[in-house]
Amino acid sequence: MTWVNDSMLDRAGRFLWTSGRVLEQRRYAFHFEGAGPEGPLAALDGYATADGGHAFGLEPDVRGPAPQPIAVPSALRVLAETGALHGERARRICDWLAAHTTAEGGVPSVLPTLRRYPHPPFLPVPDDPAADLLATGQIAAPLLRAGIDHPWVAAAADFCWRAVEHLEQTHPYEAGAAVAFLDAAPDRDRARRQARRLGELVREQRIVLVDPGHPERARVAPGYAPGEYHLPHDYAPTPDSLARQWFTDREVRRGLAHLAGLQQEDGGWPIRWARWSPTTEVEARPGVTLAALLTLRAYDRAEQARA
Repeated sequence: MTWVNDSMLDRAGRFLWTSGRVLEQRRYAFHFEGAGPEGPLAALDGYATADGGHAFGLEPDVRGPAPQPIAVPSALRVLAETGALHGERARRICDWLAAHTTAEGGVPSVLPTLRRYPHPPFLPVPDDPAADLLATGQIAAPLLRAGIDHPWVAAAADFCWRAVEHLEQTHPYEAGAAVAFLDAAPDRDRARRQARRLGELVREQRIVLVDPGHPERARVAPGYAPGEYHLPHDYAPTPDSLARQWFTDREVRRGLAHLAGLQQEDGGWPIRWARWSPTTEVEARPGVTLAALLTLRAYDRAEQARA
């Protein structure tokens, strides 16, 4: 079946033109209306800081002018989808990451500089933050996939390998960052082995909802909002992900049907995590809407290629 139809796209477009930030409007025009990459890149520049980081709510849950590592995945997403990862913007990001890398070789999600600015209660700001897989895996993935030659990338990959291979008890966002790294890692045999093990952890720990009709069969991770489940497509947002092999065709179809059915009356998709600020929810929904459309379209295209 086709997941993205004209009605869905028209409604989502109206939502984004009505409620989206400039960045998401430019990305929508690029992905679905044939616009060039200049628009998303120009919008992204508005979030850049003088030292090469990104702030000002690029990641809606992280406010203020102090750049944070957890905002970098959003910046790299724009660079990757517009084919700009080999340019000056990416080099400056890598230099900024190198300046904030811990002794472990990765970066923490947030820096102490966030403390004075608004941030959600589920995002603690330690005095001496350690590197984590949640941030480093998401950041390293697009850089590795693009073959970016920068010293930070090699050190981050080593950190991610160690973190993934020692991963035991985990949670959905960390597991998602891990599989994003594995999808991009150059050593494909090693990546496939670790992906199999990771998939077993995800299913054993019940941190995936494989049947939306039976949410009681999945476990909401500690600290998550009620109903903050992850479905198969959250781990495998494209069908070529290693995580796609964790699930049967039926499980994937049920998850995609659930995702398609979440489109709301205004045309947008809801956020699933804790709503700690009305403003951040308003700013986050356009990105969530684009992510839903891109995931559904990726599975449509794979199905069409098989036909």
